[in-house]
Amino acid sequence: MDRIFVGGGGAGYGVPQEMLLRYGNRHGLIAGATGTGKTVTLQILAEGFSAMGVPVFLSDVKGDLSGLAAAGSAIAGTHAPFTERAETIKLSDYTYSAFPVTFWDLYGAQGHPVRTTVEEMGPLLLSRLLELSEVQEGILNIAFRVADEQGWPLLDLKDLQSLLVWVGEERKALSLRYGNISTASVGAIQRRLLVLEAEGGEKLFGEPALELGDLFLTDAMGRGRVNILAADKLMAAPRLYATFLLWLLSELFETLPEVGDPDKPKLVFFFDEAHLLFDDAPRALVDKVEQVARLIRSKGVGVFFVTQNPADVPEDILGQLGNRVQHALRAFTAKDRRALKQAAETYRDNPDFEIETAIREVGTGEAVTSFLVKKGMPGMAERTLIRPPSSQLGPLDTAARAQVIATSPLAGKYDTALDRESAFEMLKARTAAAAAEAEAAEAAEETASVAEREYQSGRRYSGSRVGRSTSKPVRRTSRTDSVAEAFAKSFARQLGTKSGQAVVRGVLGGLFKGR
Repeated sequence: MDRIFVGGGGAGYGVPQEMLLRYGNRHGLIAGATGTGKTVTLQILAEGFSAMGVPVFLSDVKGDLSGLAAAGSAIAGTHAPFTERAETIKLSDYTYSAFPVTFWDLYGAQGHPVRTTVEEMGPLLLSRLLELSEVQEGILNIAFRVADEQGWPLLDLKDLQSLLVWVGEERKALSLRYGNISTASVGAIQRRLLVLEAEGGEKLFGEPALELGDLFLTDAMGRGRVNILAADKLMAAPRLYATFLLWLLSELFETLPEVGDPDKPKLVFFFDEAHLLFDDAPRALVDKVEQVARLIRSKGVGVFFVTQNPADVPEDILGQLGNRVQHALRAFTAKDRRALKQAAETYRDNPDFEIETAIREVGTGEAVTSFLVKKGMPGMAERTLIRPPSSQLGPLDTAARAQVIATSPLAGKYDTALDRESAFEMLKARTAAAAAEAEAAEAAEETASVAEREYQSGRRYSGSRVGRSTSKPVRRTSRTDSVAEAFAKSFARQLGTKSGQAVVRGVLGGLFKGR
């Protein structure tokens, strides 16, 4: 098989809709209002790619997608609508099946811990995560530059915090080379790091860091593993969620080799709640996302953006999404109507129906779809009944989830955090060495001062005794000089000056005249 069956038609619907695997890396969009069936569409696409040997990475925002690890069931009629839908769209080989799943969790509670290092995240994404101003981002860039030059690894948050303390202390010297560094800006960054730490963000940074190769695993049957990131709690920190997924995309882009146009993708990445990636994002970040979306296709990675409205995705990126599933959009306001019209205009026209009307009228589990066809051309828009999933609809229970985690091929690999020597330890050792050196210098100075006092005391004592007990002349110190000697010395010094010479000439002249 070289395609994924997405849905079909019944009375009043179009031809069956399939996604060609060879175009799975041309990216896609799943959009629609809340409750229209986006999650089920994401689930059946993940099933399809996995069955074809393509690994998948997706985020589980509501906890529903964990059901991919268990087979569906027709018990008590819970799946009766599914079998009816399968008959309607002529899905003759519809069966229930579980899929190989690997659970991940940034907090380490509902899956394998997933981490990266501060230096791998980089100053651009970290600035986005911390919501820094342009000036503060500049200081963060300086800190990263200094750490690189000094050979100080930045692995976790305490490494970055200690580095910023050092940058603040050395700001005068660093400002001469890199530009102005203010303590106020350094302090603002430190406060943002405290907020991130309070949100649990410190768990993202550290080692062992995620090995990208672990996302490309398959099971014994050759099915691609479905990597599910638990995001229900993570959504409480939406910027952390969006920044992590963008980092992951960037790492895939920078690490994977070029493969051109493979017969099937190497990995498919689903970015749920995609609007969080672009909300209040600076232009530099949007440009980076556009670059990744445009070029990662040649690395064999497909990216699907899942969001409520296509307008949530910038137009330059939206134009690169070739495979589309548009669930219903509601048009209650003038703004909604404009968004609906704009969404309809991105589809290839179908003479059998008006696309704008169809998008407004399709029910739950239905969509207007368009997939790339021969030579990568956009397919004609079709009204489609989405096929039912083969895996369990709804979340996996806690015991079953724990069993999947325990039997995972990655069990134990990421469970224990490591804390090797890095910037924090190096700066701490440097500070301790400087303190010890200062203490030693102070002690040496004190010893020298004591010795000098003892020496001077000894000289005074010895001078007074020798004057009375020996005939050997002893040179008097300045403290024992007589008044006459002091005057003589002063007079002698004056002889070297012009005024002194004038005095001498005056005295000598007076003597000679007297004679």
